[in-house]
Amino acid sequence: MFQGETAITVDDKGRLAVPTAYRDLVARDCDNRLVLTYSPFDAGCLWIYPQKVWEQVRDSVMAKPNMKASVRLLQQKLVGSAAFLEPDANGRVTVPPSHRNAVGMEKKAVLLGMGDKFELWSEQAHRAQIQQTLSDGDLGDELLDLKL
Repeated sequence: MFQGETAITVDDKGRLAVPTAYRDLVARDCDNRLVLTYSPFDAGCLWIYPQKVWEQVRDSVMAKPNMKASVRLLQQKLVGSAAFLEPDANGRVTVPPSHRNAVGMEKKAVLLGMGDKFELWSEQAHRAQIQQTLSDGDLGDELLDLKL
């Protein structure tokens, strides 16, 4: 289970270090195999799944009939753009240039542990998303019954 927010530095080769708090978990529970793909909901965000979790997501998405453009787009964004990541001996993974460029990720990023996956945000997009959420003040009626 992943949780928490970590500021991440991306080097000139597109590498970022998996936070030390997650390295053993990624090695043990994920067999050091991760999958990176685009978030279908947020423009400045990438999703990173453990491979086993990814395979379930992938199979679920690909089982949908692709006669609708929205389903094809989801399949393209998630499955067509998926890239395997494997931490090196120093715990770093390389984010492909196409993915970094698409979300505007430069030197600074934010990694969020979101339960069964990570969200990797460009620093600018994460800041904008947080500011929008704080200024909107409305998280939706479906959340009113949560005990926060």
